[in-house]
Amino acid sequence: MMSRDVVVVDHPLVLHKLTQMRARETPTGTFRRLLKETSMLLGYEATRDLPLASRAIDTPLERMEAPVLANEDVVLVSVLRAGNGILDGMLEILPSARVGYIGLYRDPETLDAVQYYVNLPQDMAGNGAIVLDPMLATGHSAHEAILVVKRHAPAWVRFVALVAAPEGIDHVRERHPDVTIYTAAVDRELNDHGYIMPGLGDAGDRLFGTKPKKSERNLG
Repeated sequence: MMSRDVVVVDHPLVLHKLTQMRARETPTGTFRRLLKETSMLLGYEATRDLPLASRAIDTPLERMEAPVLANEDVVLVSVLRAGNGILDGMLEILPSARVGYIGLYRDPETLDAVQYYVNLPQDMAGNGAIVLDPMLATGHSAHEAILVVKRHAPAWVRFVALVAAPEGIDHVRERHPDVTIYTAAVDRELNDHGYIMPGLGDAGDRLFGTKPKKSERNLG
């Protein structure tokens, strides 16, 4: 499913792997592998319209003009810590990408995003940026991360999430209408604690095998 600013990647392989990740009994190692595999598939869609140029090459049979990326200098920005699960898969298909990190957690009382760390390439101007965070829940973390990235004047910004809630999508759309969101699923709603329903729990805890702390939940 696709709209101007939200692309739901409903490929059968993506849906199959997402179901496995949703299941409570899926162990950490399997969850980590599935997230990496799914991130590669999401990455294909998020980079589908990257501009191309041509280059002369010699095949074993003749010389030809062949398509290549016009600008390989894409920046992948992981929202710590769960964004690293998507980053691993994205780097498989964009091995030359530069990488930045933004550390955010969500205040359990206000649900606002609290920034605690930023490390981005300093010369991002004119290059594309893809922000990575498995859960787009309230949208506060996504909004904050996109704001930080935009201060570095990229040519464009895209946001990749594994699962999104309608509330989070609306929050980002209102504040960043120029940013396209790519996700494997748009779930029903948020509950009173800001969890995506039906969701898959805390992606960071499931990715790293930890238990959530109320003050350190990063659910988007």
